[in-house]
This record gives sequence, structure tokens and C-alpha cells, in this order.
Amino acid sequence: MKRFDLHLLAPAKINLILRVISRREDGYHELETWMTKVDLYDSIFVRLEDKHGIRLRCAGSAVPLDESNLLWRAAALFLENSSRAAGKGMSLYLEKNIPVAAGLGGGSSDAGTLLRGLNVLWGNEFDDNTLIEFCQSLGADVPFFTIEAKSVLATGIGERMIPVAAPANCLYLLVNPGIAVSTAEIFAKFALTRKEKNSTLTGSQKLDSDGLRLEDLENDLEDVTIKLFPIIADVKNHLQRLDADFVLMSGSGPTVFGVYTNISENRKRMVTQAAIELRRRFGDKVYITE
Repeated sequence: MKRFDLHLLAPAKINLILRVISRREDGYHELETWMTKVDLYDSIFVRLEDKHGIRLRCAGSAVPLDESNLLWRAAALFLENSSRAAGKGMSLYLEKNIPVAAGLGGGSSDAGTLLRGLNVLWGNEFDDNTLIEFCQSLGADVPFFTIEAKSVLATGIGERMIPVAAPANCLYLLVNPGIAVSTAEIFAKFALTRKEKNSTLTGSQKLDSDGLRLEDLENDLEDVTIKLFPIIADVKNHLQRLDADFVLMSGSGPTVFGVYTNISENRKRMVTQAAIELRRRFGDKVYITE
């Protein structure tokens, strides 16, 4: 059997800040979000084929295996745009570890990571700006995973990104209560209190290590999702009782993360014990990441 040509690790992300600024005429929303990648990964294996077509397999997960899957669509998009990959097809095997519809960007990461990996494989045919431009059709979070930066401030619909420092010396305890949330549904139910917000993340604020702080954590979508899924509030309360320094829902939910700062060996043990307790209450989709 032919060996795979690529093995890629697609990281999850969390939104440390997510602000919805306004709704655009095309139906998308203008956002400001501070995103950072964490070390919870899907694995993608790629085998190039000498004939047209894309084949996708994924064991142990109910993700679609056709053109409705973002990973499949990313492969098709690259093959359509690349002159160096002309005439090629590919077989994809996905090991799904990031929960689906969880606010962690799993599908977007699969797509963006594949695009970046294929681009490197074919000698960086496209620069970052070109990759970002033609992958926007796949989703707002996809561009973040096509670039190397670990942490960014993203504006627009997610396509304008400035690399920023990721929080240092902390652990994130992610808790997914095992329900799936539709991002489209949450945005549809989200009602802006004002047509526009006064941004404090862009413009005059310096985007350096002093510019973005964990104390500023917020998510405009959190209240909407909690009203639909009250278990999210329960998760938040548990993390707060387990001494997380900061607690927030990621993306449109339902995953909630607790931030533990000033990590020492004692703090690591405390986070491990907290994870054990949370798994008893909410199931096995509890992850210690950094």
C-alpha cells in the first residue's frame, strides 16, 4: 500500500475575545476576535493520486465524507487553483479528535491546515495573502489556520489578521458538554444592541504584550448560546468553583474553557484534579491544553 505523502496536525482554537461589531449587507458579521491555537489536534493524512478526484475517510466520527465537509472542499479548492498540482487527485484520512460543532474551529482547522500543508508540499506556490483570499469562501475561521501565527487579532469576517502574543505560562481546561451548536443559528438569534460598537481592540490600542490581556476576556455570543443551552452556565460555574482564573465560552459554543495562570507543579496537579472532576460531571470531552 502506498504510504501517505503528508501527515498534518490541525489544532483547535479558542476565542479569548469575540466581539460582534455589525452585520454586513452580505449577511456576514464584522468581528473583532482574539484567537489562539491550542494543542488539541485532528490528524490529517494525505496521499496524492495520479487521477482526478477526492476520497475522504474518517473512522469513529459522524462527519460527512463528501463535498459538504470543509476538508473535502479545501482539497478541491487547492486542486482547482494550483497549476503545480494539475492533474492530481488525493485520498484523505481524517482522525477526528476535536469535537464537532464545538466552538473550537475543528472543521475550519482541518481545511486551513490542509491548504497550508499542500501549499508547502508544492513549493509555496501561493503566498499567505493569496491563500487567505481564496479560502474565505470556506468560512470565517479558515484563514487563521492557513498562517503560521499561533495567536492573532482578527477583524472583518476573520480575514484581516495581526499576529499578537499568546498568553504565557498558562493552561486551558476545555470542557465540551457533548452537545452540538450551529454557528449559523447562534448568529441568526444574536441581536445587536447597537448598530456599531466602539472598538477598543483596534486603532490606537497597541497590539503588543501589553495591548491584549486575559482580564479583557469576553464573548458577545455567550448569552445567546446559554439561553438555548443552559448547561453551558453550569459548566462555567463548575470551572469557577475549581479555581480557574478566567472562564469563557469559545466561539458560538458550547465548549467552555477555564484559564489557569502562573503555572507551577502544584497548579498542574490542581488542573489535573479539576479535569477528573469535570469528566465525572460532563463526560470525557474534557481537555487540558496549552
